[in-house]
Amino acid sequence: MEASVVGDLLPRDRRREQPALVVPASDREMSYHDLFTNAYKSGNVLRFLGVRASATVAIEATPAPEPFLAFLGAAQLGAQTTFDPTADARVRLVAVEHEADYDTAGATKLAVYGGAPESPATTHWEQEVWSENPGFPETPVDPDSTVLLADSEGYSHRELLAAANDVVDALGLDGDSRLAIRVSLSTPAAIVGLVAALAAEATAILVGPSEMAVEADAALVAAGATARESVTVAADSVGL
Repeated sequence: MEASVVGDLLPRDRRREQPALVVPASDREMSYHDLFTNAYKSGNVLRFLGVRASATVAIEATPAPEPFLAFLGAAQLGAQTTFDPTADARVRLVAVEHEADYDTAGATKLAVYGGAPESPATTHWEQEVWSENPGFPETPVDPDSTVLLADSEGYSHRELLAAANDVVDALGLDGDSRLAIRVSLSTPAAIVGLVAALAAEATAILVGPSEMAVEADAALVAAGATARESVTVAADSVGL
């Protein structure tokens, strides 16, 4: 699919019941309809929390839909995401069991997923997303603006989409493909793989650094790792 920014991959007319994201560890699955709708809602929650273009959203990388949805929400706003939850940020999103590790004072807004927070100053992510407007207003985003921060490097929408298209071509992904992401979400290549699956209208299976057997025909793997899938791309070969 032709796209200039990550948000271009999320048009309403691409919403359908085909699985978009599968997380085997928690037995969760989201259709393209649900993933896109919740990505719109995630962007609206982040906007409410003060995220604007060039702001930073810091996310704890766990194998769950919420971190990727928050990334998509931030991308639609022209904001940048880091999967280092300790980084300076406008919003920090972490698993609920780590709420106490972070201060709710100051300019950074703390949000948690996976359960209700202890502090009333902390945002309950799923609750706010559930109650949000399922539409997202058109928001201009510069293709050369940073969408992902990792290892002190910033990657633009243009660079991320180009890398994702390379993965689509290397693995021959299409709408019938099932791509296993066998690296941590904190790895830039994992985001490239997830975006590649969206671009190809394939199903992404977020396995993480695990040898868990899943139903997939292609995989993104760590350098030097082997996988059960017949076609693989190593994370260190992803051209970001």
